[in-house]
Amino acid sequence: MALFFCSFLILSGCSEREKVTSLKQLDGKEFAIPTGTVADQLVLSTLPNAKFKYFNSVMDAALAVKAGKADAAAYDEPILKNIAAKNSGLVVLKDMITVDNYGFAVRLTDRELKKAIDTVVSDLKKDGTTDNMLSRWFPKSGNPASMPEVTSTGSKGVLRLGTSSVTEPFSFVDGSGKIVGYDIELARYIAKKLDRKLEIVNMDFGGMIPALISGKVDMIAACITITDERSKQVLFSDPYYVGGIAALVRE
Repeated sequence: MALFFCSFLILSGCSEREKVTSLKQLDGKEFAIPTGTVADQLVLSTLPNAKFKYFNSVMDAALAVKAGKADAAAYDEPILKNIAAKNSGLVVLKDMITVDNYGFAVRLTDRELKKAIDTVVSDLKKDGTTDNMLSRWFPKSGNPASMPEVTSTGSKGVLRLGTSSVTEPFSFVDGSGKIVGYDIELARYIAKKLDRKLEIVNMDFGGMIPALISGKVDMIAACITITDERSKQVLFSDPYYVGGIAALVRE
């Protein structure tokens, strides 16, 4: 009977996998990776013997782990945390594959706007608002809480934010059809400081930097990693979140 059961598991593609509690266990194991990302290359930089299966989205990759079709999923840590909070039986390992900083980006010549963003990021950390935002957008379980109202009179014009609303909890569409998230709330505080009305321009992630450079938007944000290569094209704010590539495994 046991032999039959094991044969069934192998044929069904849901064979038993080792319980993973640390990153070092994953070298040589199978990672579920969203197609079109560089997560596989980042995994190899730390775990050179890792193997990969590719899926259409990070959610598909996470569900593959839950179903036992892969040992772990690799992607941006805050997004994996969001998925784990809403899907029981999944957990993000504390050990990071890579550590990265996330920031807003403006045009290379827009140093005054960068300065304003940096000031807001610093002030929100000092007065405790950042801690409240983190607890609201990154709950240990369940969905993120509703975004508070942050308004500006807009007497000094419009501030255009380019974002990609597929990076929950940083930027996403809520149940009412509004674009919300950590980045959106932070952008509203920036607009309030500048006394400008925030205009959100939703676009594909890959189109954000070109849109910024061409002047279609004033700043961009959607869980954007600060890298040397991107810094040749845009001017980044001080980091507002430290994350990176993490591993999602079965609890």
